[in-house]
Amino acid sequence: MRQGSEGGCETSLEFLLQLQCFESDSHIRRFIVENTEIVGEQNLTPEIKLRLFTPNCRFWHARPELWPFSDPFWAIYWPGGQALTRYLLNNPVVSRGKRVLDLGSGCGASAIAAKLCGAACVVANDIDTVAAVATRMNCELNGLEPLVCVTDNLIGLEPEGYDLILLGDMFYEEALADSLHSWLDRCIKTHGTQVLIGDPGRAQFEGHTIKTLLHQLAQFELPQSVREENYGLTCSTVWRYHPELTGIV
Repeated sequence: MRQGSEGGCETSLEFLLQLQCFESDSHIRRFIVENTEIVGEQNLTPEIKLRLFTPNCRFWHARPELWPFSDPFWAIYWPGGQALTRYLLNNPVVSRGKRVLDLGSGCGASAIAAKLCGAACVVANDIDTVAAVATRMNCELNGLEPLVCVTDNLIGLEPEGYDLILLGDMFYEEALADSLHSWLDRCIKTHGTQVLIGDPGRAQFEGHTIKTLLHQLAQFELPQSVREENYGLTCSTVWRYHPELTGIV
């Protein structure tokens, strides 16, 4: 009886935690619906629908301190991510049948593209729990089952066996770039992981030593509206990271 009672308590606690998580997700989903618009045009991947901030949205203009969550990086389709997502859609063999990690996934566009192209497994990783909810909602918009979303900080942890790691617009701080450089080296050396990077040419990226270890795969001209939203950046590039610069295909 005692064991059964304890088991019942554990089951009840587990149920309450699941219910609390569901209610939290429901609140965030409602907030996202009320404060974003579905966007499918005026970017590099019009075939993918995303919930994003637009000039019609309150928080496009509101003071940052009014935003109730952490910085909403997921609500903007950054140019590096756009280029990376476009590249995947243009070259479905890159992710087809692969185990894919989208690191710093934001709105989830690159993860969604990988899944649409036939990836065997896709994990969207962003430390913002709101981004995880937004990614699942964006999956629904594109006719996909929700992807696995992980909110732990994976940088620096023991690498898992991913075939492909995607990074869009992740080199925006020097310290983060240094951490990524070291961790990506470990992923490649441990598992032979392929690493693709999308970046529009930010100073932190252009000036980092990792730039000398990259092979350019594609470059895309940004639509006018994206240029205006990103301080006049005109194009965005996809790179393959290869520490030894050998065997590049």
